[in-house]
Amino acid sequence: MRITADRSRCVGSGNCVRTAPGVFDQADDGLVRLVGGTLSGEDARNAAEAVSLCPAAAISLAAQED
Repeated sequence: MRITADRSRCVGSGNCVRTAPGVFDQADDGLVRLVGGTLSGEDARNAAEAVSLCPAAAISLAAQED
């Protein structure tokens, strides 16, 4: 799975960081920052939950293209 984040949509709620700290962080401005882009296992499951919790729909998951 591949995660993407649209910082222009991010409202800095931090749900993603609390849900998937191995995938997300918050930059000094409070907006989402990706720690990793390609995911598998527990990180992928946590990232999927974070996507569903994001109030601004600023993050998304897609299948990794070969």
